[in-house]
Order: sequence, then structure tokens, then C-alpha cells
Amino acid sequence: GPNRVMPSDSYTITEKDTYAKLRIGNDGIAAQDPISVPTLLNRAARDYPDHPALVHKNNNNVWQKVTYSEYKTNVYKVAKAFIKLGLQPRHSVGILAFNSPEWFYSELAAIHAGGIVTGIYTTNSADAVYHVLSTSEANIAIVDDSKQMEKVRSIRHKLPHLKAVIQTLPPYEPFVKREDGYYRWSELWEMDVEAYSEELNNRLARMAINECCCLVFTSGTVGNPKGVMLSHDNITWDAFTIGKRLPGIQYGKEVLISYLPLSHVAAQIVDVFLTLQFAVTVYFADKDALKGTLVKTLHEARPTRFIGVPRVYEKIQEKMLQVAAQNSSIKKMIATWAKSVTLEHHMSIIEGTPSASWQYKVAKNVIMKKVKEALGFDRCQTIANAAAPMSPELKKYFMSLDLPIMDAFGMSETTGGHSLTNPDSYNFNTIGRTLPGAETKIHEPDDKGHGEICMRGRNVFMGYLQEPEKTKEALDEEGWLHSGDIGYMDDRGYLYITGRLKELIITAGGENVPPVHVEHLVKNQLPCVSNAFLVGDQRKFLTMLIALKTEMDVDSGAPKDELHHETLNWLKSL
Repeated sequence: GPNRVMPSDSYTITEKDTYAKLRIGNDGIAAQDPISVPTLLNRAARDYPDHPALVHKNNNNVWQKVTYSEYKTNVYKVAKAFIKLGLQPRHSVGILAFNSPEWFYSELAAIHAGGIVTGIYTTNSADAVYHVLSTSEANIAIVDDSKQMEKVRSIRHKLPHLKAVIQTLPPYEPFVKREDGYYRWSELWEMDVEAYSEELNNRLARMAINECCCLVFTSGTVGNPKGVMLSHDNITWDAFTIGKRLPGIQYGKEVLISYLPLSHVAAQIVDVFLTLQFAVTVYFADKDALKGTLVKTLHEARPTRFIGVPRVYEKIQEKMLQVAAQNSSIKKMIATWAKSVTLEHHMSIIEGTPSASWQYKVAKNVIMKKVKEALGFDRCQTIANAAAPMSPELKKYFMSLDLPIMDAFGMSETTGGHSLTNPDSYNFNTIGRTLPGAETKIHEPDDKGHGEICMRGRNVFMGYLQEPEKTKEALDEEGWLHSGDIGYMDDRGYLYITGRLKELIITAGGENVPPVHVEHLVKNQLPCVSNAFLVGDQRKFLTMLIALKTEMDVDSGAPKDELHHETLNWLKSL
């Protein structure tokens, strides 16, 4: 692979056509040799050519496998097609689609062809899509259906750089076949692209590990989303380091499900790049994964690693509780006993007095084994939560099923991951320890040790595209990324978040109050509260707005008009 590093005297850049100095450490994992994204694919295809890389359902609803050798062939084919369609170096390919093999091919093909990939949320409005495609100077847009196609078509006249719009799934509107610049995905496979092999090789030869290859647009408190510039080294190093923190990870033996939006940095790093690092088999969920079909995919794929967000785990819990409610009295009694001794075992680990009672062994091997098989978690060694904090009650529920959940913390600006909890060191409030090779410090701590969480390392981004002032605000002269999160670090190196710097409430009496911390305390004490919002800046008193938990539609995920039974019981007890 092209593992060239170009000279640079600055760790930060804000333009696509320049290079950033790499933050390579002196020893350990921070000092490992940098590699490019194409090297990841080349290694996987060389070492595991016949191993399943991507598994998706075809038009007949049957699982279809793509080997790593085929994966590489397809990426190179699409890369040549992109060049033929007009992709220029340092211009982007914007992807507005749900997770699919085509998403993966497009991302890697864009990077191989010297371009930059940028994911776009399918929920974005046409105006938001325009901001991403315009700012990144996109030459190509990938959409998955006619709804997303219409968004791009409505703004195309304002995008002079955009040369091709490709739709991956039928049905197609008539203009896709008639008008110039619109293509069906199948047309890429039919193109004669061999004439572009030399150009692709030239672009690969000119590639630099310390140039931008990925843009992640992240929202601030005001203004348009900022383009977070990530280099090859940001991506390949962070993916490798996160993988090494996962207990017992094995090359060529892992299985993962791709379903979280790939426009989010965490999903990209894990689903696309960590899987290349460790030759993981990726199963693709369908578009209705978050509306209830994920459970079916879990059962069929039986992943060895799984990453989710709190709402995903809440939906799994709701399904489990619905099933449990239909059990006989004897089954309910046995399940209650098994969950109780299993939770007690995991709580003993948290308290530093691990026990392995015979009751737990029986519950684990007789009851919880069947529960895991029913869920599709029977092979799963890591279940992780990311993007938002999970309530202690929800964590305890999964612990009672012998499914402890790790927490991950990071930002788009840290290429997704920066800290992880350890499965053998559970703590309900921590966001874990810093990844090896990266650094964390508490900036200007108060007398309690609370201050702004700052991060540094090879996972820290290059800069915000065309935003030099905002880049300076985020990255100081010593290379520390200022997160805006308030927190502290204990004597074991575990990080805790207590609030946001910009969210800090200063009362009329001058008292500083971290609202997030107070809101979490209320939600922890009152499980029937689904959301809490504290207000009181420059006031003599604090006020909290609360929303009570309601019943949820299991299929759609939408709240119903009825209060949850826990809420009703609590209200009756007042």
C-alpha cells in the first residue's frame, strides 16, 4: 500500500490540499508505523482472500457473501468508475444512504481514487445536504432511493462541482435514465473502466498518510455543521487501537452487524475500518433495524462484537419484558432468581469483591445461556454503548442477563474513540480509561478536581475545513483538543463527565451548577422520568422540566399516549 508521509511543520490544517504533521509517539502503540487506508484493504485481501468480508441479503432475501478478495476487486472497480465519472483528487464523494455494501465500496473507492469521503445523514434536509456537498466540493453523490435522490436533484443547480449522482436501489425515476449526470449503481459495473487503471495507480502512488481522506460534519451550538478533517493515520491508528482494547479480539474470527448511521464517526471507524484491521465479517441489517428487525438480524448473524446506543438497548429490553410478561408463574420465578444471582455476581465485581457462586454458575450455564441464544448474543464477547450515556438501571438490567455493557467515549474530533471502560472494571458513571497511546488531562481543575476534559494523540483530528478560527479554539498550541466537557479523573485513570462547559448554569447568587449532573441524578433516582431539563441561569432559583416515561410502540419506536406502568405505580404511591 502507499504508505508515504509528506513533510509538514504543522499538526493542524484547514485546507484539503495540504498535509499535517503526524503525532507519532516515542514508544508503544503510539509509535507504531503509520499506514494508509488502502494498505488495510490490501492486507485483509492478501491474508484472508476467501474469508467472508460483507454479508447482505439479496433480492430474494437470502444472505449473500462477499469475500475479502472480491471486496478489494469491487473497490478498485468502483474507484476507476469514479475517476471516469469525474472524481478529482481532494474532492469528495458524498454518501446519502443507509448501510450497505455499496456504502463501503463507495467510501473506500473514493479514498483509493485520491478523493475524500463524507457521509450525510439520511434524515438531513435538502439545505443540510447542500451544505455538506458544497463545502466538501463533492464531484459525486451516492443516494440509495428516490427520496434521497430528490433532495440532491433539487439543489444540483447550485453545485457546480457535482458531476454525477448515483442511485443504488430501485425503483428509479425516469430522469435517472434520461438525464445526463444521473446513474443507476448497476451502470458502474457495466462501465469499461480498464483505461483508468493507470490513473488509479498514479493516484495511489501520490497518496499521503498525512492528508485528509474523510470529512465528518459535526454540529456546534450555532451555525452550520463544521467539517472535521481526518487523515489516513487518524483512521487506521484509532481503529487498530480500539480493536486492541476489545478483550480477546481475533483476526479473521469476528462478526459484527452494521446498522448505526455511517455518517456518524463511531459507526464508520468500527464498521468499515476496524473490520478491515481485523478481517471481521460484517452483516448488514435492513432499513427497519431500528424499528424492530434488528433482533432478527442479531439472531441470524450471532455477532461476536456489538455496538449500540441507549435507545437500541431500551428496545431490546422492551421486547424482553413483553416476552417475560407472558411466561408462567414458575418460569417467572426461575427467571427472577437467575437474574438476581447474575446481577449480584456482576455487582460484586464493581465493588471489588468478585465472587463466582455455584448459583451464578447454574444461572449462567442453564438460564442465561438460553437467553443469549434467543437474542443472538451467545457468541458476543463485547457489547458496547456509544454516543450517549446509558442509565444505571438499563446497565443493571443487561448485567442481570449476564450481558455487561462497556461504555465508549469520543468525539468526531478524536476519530470516534478516545476512552473505553474495561469489562472487568465496571463502573456505572465512568466513561472509561484513555486508549493506550493517547493522552487525557483535566484543564484548569477546581478544588474538587473538576475541569475541562482535554485530549491529545494520533486520533485527534487535523482541523476544521476552512475554519481556522474555530480550529484554534478547539486545538491549543500544545496539541490538546478542548472537548467542552466538564469532568474529572480518579486515581485509577477513569474519566467522569459531569457537564458541559457552555451549559454551566451560573445562578443570580454566583453559584456554578452543572445541569447535566443534576439531570442525571434526578433520572437515576426517578426511573419513571424519561427526560429532565434544568434551567436557572442568572435566576435566584432553579427549575426543572421533566417528561414522564410513556409506553412505546415496539415496532416504530415512537412514544404512545399512555403512561408507562412504572410511572403509574410511582404516581399512585405519592
